[in-house]
Amino acid sequence: MNPIVQEGNVTSPVGFQAAGVEAAIKKAGRLDMSLILSEKPCTAAAVYTTNKVQAAPLQVTKDHLSKGPVRAVVVNAGNANACTGQQGLDNARLMATTTAQALELQAEEVVVSSTGVIGQQMPMDRIQAGIEALAKALSKDGGYKAAQAIMTTDLVAKTGKVEIVVADQTITIGAMAKGSGMIHPNMATMLAFYTTDAKIAEPLLQKALQRATKLSYNMISVDGDTSTNDMALVLANGMANAPAIVEEGPLYDAFEEALIALSIHLAKAIARDGEGATKLVEMRVKGAATEEDAQKAARTVISSSLFKSAIFGADANWGRILCAIGYSGAQFDPGQVDIYLGTIQTASNGEALDFSEEEASKILAQKEIIITADLKNGCSEARAWGCDLTYDYVKINADYRT
Repeated sequence: MNPIVQEGNVTSPVGFQAAGVEAAIKKAGRLDMSLILSEKPCTAAAVYTTNKVQAAPLQVTKDHLSKGPVRAVVVNAGNANACTGQQGLDNARLMATTTAQALELQAEEVVVSSTGVIGQQMPMDRIQAGIEALAKALSKDGGYKAAQAIMTTDLVAKTGKVEIVVADQTITIGAMAKGSGMIHPNMATMLAFYTTDAKIAEPLLQKALQRATKLSYNMISVDGDTSTNDMALVLANGMANAPAIVEEGPLYDAFEEALIALSIHLAKAIARDGEGATKLVEMRVKGAATEEDAQKAARTVISSSLFKSAIFGADANWGRILCAIGYSGAQFDPGQVDIYLGTIQTASNGEALDFSEEEASKILAQKEIIITADLKNGCSEARAWGCDLTYDYVKINADYRT
């Protein structure tokens, strides 16, 4: 199976509605609150930021997921509700309670998420009014507005869907994500929300999400920062008329593969939309002794500020690639490494080749660039995605709050 990511969003699966509204949390004229609702209770799975500083919404969400099925997700942009103490926790709980009342649910059936500026208390009057507006605006066509409403410095909404056909029945996974800055492996300032009409056991759903996250969101970097609010969440309502996924096997494998494909699609969209970015870079490492070594090497290269600066300047400075692999922690012999910029091999067995700087610069001037390092130390491989480091990145983050 080779899953194909199609146009779609969180309302693509059976039984889901969504909405996005302007609640005046951000600048005027911007959608800034989202709501997703399932017709039926959902099995849920989630992964969170590894940052020890975790925002109030994450704490509330973890608590609610531990208590059983959920039906709704409410999200705001413009304010992270992080580092806000007891009042922040109370506000996150109030978001869940207000949403539950508007939808005639229990508070524990609502997942809460926030993104934006850290250290400021939530404008709860606007938040609560926004929730009321969201409840009224819910529709099967609301998925794209919901995706727009979770954006912060993002320039584009990030959505998609994948379909799996099983016994002549279709299972759909839809998603929306946000992320542009503070992006680094081990989750970053990114949110990803998946919906699916698959019927799948919670342990298997959690396993699939963790594997998908490892190969996607944990393999991107924009700027080396990891934030306080990051979360990827999957809701499965079981409404597809397809066999249940209750054990590992071909059906589970197909579901996991589809979730991975959709996650990589969204992760690449985040890297491509990196703050100030002009280029998407895919770093491929092959010939590693283990998958862990390959991932370490690939992540370290796309996280290197020197490498990212060279990409911005279309400078074929392949030594920065080998240097980054050298401090990645991966096990390899520097005297065996081959490096390619696109189709041009620039190094063989760790030493420079005679290549055309002009042709290499043309490759590095493209909007999407593939770089390969062959460690020639085994059979494992990995891919990571990042972007160039530009003047605009500094400008965007120098006045983020103003």
